[in-house]
Amino acid sequence: MPAFSQGLEKALHQALTLANERHHEYATLEHLLLALIDDTEAAAVMRACNVDLDELKHTVLTYIDTELDNLVTGYDEDSKPTAGFQRVIQRAVIHVQSSGREEVSGANVLVAIFAERESHAAYFLQEQQMTRYDAVNYISHGIAKRPGASETRSPRGADDEQGGQSGAEPQEDGGKKKQQQDALTAYCINLNNKAKAGKIDPLIGRGSEINRTIQVLCRRSKNNPLYVGDPGVGKTAIAEGLAKRIVEGDVPEVLHNATIFALDMGTLLAGTRYRGDFEERLKQVVKELEDYPGAVLFIDEIHTVIGAGATSGGAMDASNLLKPALSSGTIRCIGSTTYKEFRQFFEKDRALVRRFQKIDVNEPTIEDAIEIMKGLKPYFEEFHKVRYTAEAIKASVELSARYINDRKLPDKAIDVIDETGASQMLVPEAKRKKTIGIK
Repeated sequence: MPAFSQGLEKALHQALTLANERHHEYATLEHLLLALIDDTEAAAVMRACNVDLDELKHTVLTYIDTELDNLVTGYDEDSKPTAGFQRVIQRAVIHVQSSGREEVSGANVLVAIFAERESHAAYFLQEQQMTRYDAVNYISHGIAKRPGASETRSPRGADDEQGGQSGAEPQEDGGKKKQQQDALTAYCINLNNKAKAGKIDPLIGRGSEINRTIQVLCRRSKNNPLYVGDPGVGKTAIAEGLAKRIVEGDVPEVLHNATIFALDMGTLLAGTRYRGDFEERLKQVVKELEDYPGAVLFIDEIHTVIGAGATSGGAMDASNLLKPALSSGTIRCIGSTTYKEFRQFFEKDRALVRRFQKIDVNEPTIEDAIEIMKGLKPYFEEFHKVRYTAEAIKASVELSARYINDRKLPDKAIDVIDETGASQMLVPEAKRKKTIGIK
């Protein structure tokens, strides 16, 4: 049997106290709702659903003081909970128990109130434009109805829709509000911040691809570059390199305030068990991108978006949610994919592919790959605590190009020097080489 949380016990006691103070024979759902307004967990849900707590409190208090006169008795007896009051508590307990949780919170009781459709308590919540779906959506996935108020935590999936508790405990309201963040922070990675933190390697070469990307981003409409190239040629590195150049100010003035957000598909899909969960999150991301000045969305392996969220026989998927914004130019999007996936997915969806400007990312020549490796050399030397000679760098490119035929430069050359440096970690420290050259 699930136990009541400390906050809920306090709210139930407060509801009965409110009824006793007014000499009401029964404690109603309205007394319970008034008490839940002061419960931190229930208040956090209502606040996320755009409820004006002060206005709601005034409305409920006015109703109790003016409309419940018939409940006043001349006897000095404790108030008893009404049948509706008891049903709400029982319903919350059953839902929490069925979801395998061990504690009933004020948020669970708040959701259960909506089942009492004829009650004034449910009416007062609906009057604030709050629905049961809004409450469940916030408890389950942390997605707030109020823009920019989605909370920070891993989504719990459908179990919480049955009344389970959220994973994050709300903090006290007195100055310590529950930590909240917007959908961009929850489901995207800010590449500009990553570049400022020095976590992005420099982009060597690729001048024509970068210039073409900047030109496409400066367009008024259909300003969405699409990198197409074999795996390992450095498509993701170009997007990260662009973020680094934006941070350093090495871009045209029109892009000085641009911010690149990389969509984290893993986080976006995590916990989306039911139809509509994924689409709701993606719509929130798109909406906040439209409101964010200079935002650019980067979707690595963008072919994974096509078909995501679609059901058999259903026409709606993630790409259809993106198409209107991409076509009108309200958001800018950079995508990357391989030739195989481009032929398999994009060429079949002409409405989507025409919204992108294709940029071919070819495998660099051996000479270009050597220059790229020279630029990356200091980072691998610092990591592995060794020094690579110029001959070793050149050999890593030439030998990988000659003998590793199923991979592309510069990725395979990077793997060669990385493996060579890592192999020194297996050797006793006294016998490790400080300089790696060629035999």
